[in-house]
Amino acid sequence: MEFKIRASGVSQIMTNGRSKSEPLGQTCKTYLQDWYKEQVYGFRKEIKSKYLTKGLMMEDEAIEFYSIAKEVDFMIKNLDHFSDEFFTGTPDLIHGGIVYDFKTSWDAYTFPLFDTEPDKGYWMQLQVYMHLTGIKKAKLVYTLLNTPEFLTYEEPINYDHLDFNLRIKEFDFEYDPEFIESVKERVLVCREYLMKLK
Repeated sequence: MEFKIRASGVSQIMTNGRSKSEPLGQTCKTYLQDWYKEQVYGFRKEIKSKYLTKGLMMEDEAIEFYSIAKEVDFMIKNLDHFSDEFFTGTPDLIHGGIVYDFKTSWDAYTFPLFDTEPDKGYWMQLQVYMHLTGIKKAKLVYTLLNTPEFLTYEEPINYDHLDFNLRIKEFDFEYDPEFIESVKERVLVCREYLMKLK
């Protein structure tokens, strides 16, 4: 199977090596080696944590929470998978000419209340979603939702008493075609590296 980069993995392959003769960084090589094993052995490497579990379990709730806070109707999770020659990805939500990606923070201390710049990896992920969908605007949305008891193993954590502005943080992005071209070039280099692994 020919290598295509998942939107969520773009930041992994864009790490640079230490010299021009070695363009791929170690993070990139490790990612490609894992991808290769995935193809050979037939299953994906599983990463488990309570933080990921909360994020995955509460995606629908995060979208509903955001739509209520912003008073926007018909915000329904996207289930369509997108792919082209270089990229694959499934955006969380496509609504009103904007591609959305939702991140559910574990607690108030991982919620980026004071951040003025978005996470670079998430910016890259949303660039790919925009490219795949043809949409030129994107929004990264962090939500601070109540943490269920079975995830905390103690008392549930509740934020219902707080205003929406303390539980939602948004970053807006515009499409950057030059970045997408740079990722395409990197995908080609990655394919050359993978050929050497065979």
